[in-house]
Amino acid sequence: MVRTSWRSLRRDWDRMQTAYLPRREERFGALVEFVATRGPSRPCLIDLGTGTGALAERLLRRLPRCSVVAVDYDPVTMRIGREVLGDASGRLTWVDADLRSSRWMDALPAHRFDAAVTTTALHWLRAPALSRLFADLHQLIRPGGLFLNGDTMRFGRTSHRLGRWARETRRRLNEQATRPAPPGRGWEDWWKAALAWPPLAAEADLHRQRYPTAHGTEPGVDAERQAAALRRAGFREVATVWQWFDDRILAAVA
Repeated sequence: MVRTSWRSLRRDWDRMQTAYLPRREERFGALVEFVATRGPSRPCLIDLGTGTGALAERLLRRLPRCSVVAVDYDPVTMRIGREVLGDASGRLTWVDADLRSSRWMDALPAHRFDAAVTTTALHWLRAPALSRLFADLHQLIRPGGLFLNGDTMRFGRTSHRLGRWARETRRRLNEQATRPAPPGRGWEDWWKAALAWPPLAAEADLHRQRYPTAHGTEPGVDAERQAAALRRAGFREVATVWQWFDDRILAAVA
């Protein structure tokens, strides 16, 4: 029997995410390198929907002079991240804030950011909340700074057939490349174990209050509409800078 620990929960989370997103690490690498080659020598970064801090950890490792503000609203995943990563010698700040709220910025440290980054998080937001968030980010990011969103983003309405064919092609290619999954928990099993673990009792109770129902399965806002919303928010340039079918990094310049 495998003993539950902070590190084992985080390790199983990463395995579960990679099972759903086989190119997760490649996407991480592209996003982090994009920040590393475009920002100042001591960038101040904000990681939206940080979860257990996977992206923040990679940014801190790649950019030893950066600081990261890691934002999330799920008390369970954020507690796991804090227990494993700590504050990275003062370079990592954890912030409990709900990106769906118009007041989420009130919880942030009082400064602007060189880049805002996020992976596998914003697809939970519906179009009005996403547009409001983009407008907030345009205020937070310094002129010339970056916003990078790595996520599964559907093809837009003008590419309906191509999007359907791309999803089918990606599915076939993933099946051809499938290898035996490493031991670990799936989505439901992971959450069952985390919510039942005694050290997380307080966070589990708060999680249930904040998320009384499971996340929906409806698709997020498509890439075309996200790009249009970013331009309306004031971002000067918007483009996909990395892509594997509908798994992509959408970038914008403030």
